[in-house]
Amino acid sequence: MKYRKLGRAGVKVSEISLGSYFSYGSVVEKETAFKTIDKAYELGVNFFDSANVYDFGVAEQVLGEALAKYDRSSYVLATKVFFPMGDKPNDRGLSRKHIMEQAEGSLKRLNTDYLDIYYCHRFDTETPLEESLRALDDLMRQGKIMYVGVSEWTSAQIEKAIRIADHYLLDRIVVNQPQYSLLNRIVENDVFATSEAYGIGQVVFQPIAQGVLSGKYRSIHDFPTGSRITNDKINMHIKRYFRQETIDKVLKLIEMADGLGITTAQLALAWVLRKEIVSSALIGASSPKQIEENVKASGVKLPADILAELDELFTETI
Repeated sequence: MKYRKLGRAGVKVSEISLGSYFSYGSVVEKETAFKTIDKAYELGVNFFDSANVYDFGVAEQVLGEALAKYDRSSYVLATKVFFPMGDKPNDRGLSRKHIMEQAEGSLKRLNTDYLDIYYCHRFDTETPLEESLRALDDLMRQGKIMYVGVSEWTSAQIEKAIRIADHYLLDRIVVNQPQYSLLNRIVENDVFATSEAYGIGQVVFQPIAQGVLSGKYRSIHDFPTGSRITNDKINMHIKRYFRQETIDKVLKLIEMADGLGITTAQLALAWVLRKEIVSSALIGASSPKQIEENVKASGVKLPADILAELDELFTETI
């Protein structure tokens, strides 16, 4: 496993990181989740990601239980706040009240004294940004979080946060978590440039596009048993990829991967990791076998002609 700095911050994270989405503890049974997390740790993954909203805290509980056996200093732990955790008016967003309460909840569920990274899961248009950033800074000063991150924020939102932090002498955002893959390259337009200017690392999610870029789907009509597209609880994001032209591109990707002697998933992961600004590719694995396959993408350098061919083949964001 190779490791990279989180932007300009001193902390180093594994090039491949493991997320729990909402599947650990529900879609993926607890014992399988434990085995998957253990395999990731064994293979050098030191970066684990969750969110309070993933199965309303269950994913955090499972992740915390799985990691309890390991030295806390040996891994980097991230979770998030923003989405509704109840039906009351203050059970959502980035108000000081919600941030503080949810930070305490996540700490308890993850069974830890501190979070390495605390993400604003989305931008809150209803709360003054100064209020959110001050609350996060206070959590840092209390030693409950080490670094502040954001997810799916626009370039303008990131810049505004940096200006406010500098004005009030608050700790800056150090990491952004955008969606990024061969099928979704929109952040290349401006988010990457803005982040690079301010030293903000990228931890990209869905780098294999919900498994579509793994090569398991070779038809829009015939799906492998047990795959995400067949699970109504988790297929809402993957359906948009099921167009014939997309599958045709994936079939070409499979040929390219075969020619390189690597798997299609490894090729897709190596492609996102070609960017130095990408600190880690966040994967969702439902079995130890998937972890074993995906971590092999770490350190893979793709030839220039392959990169050029991929740029020509995958130009459209879906």
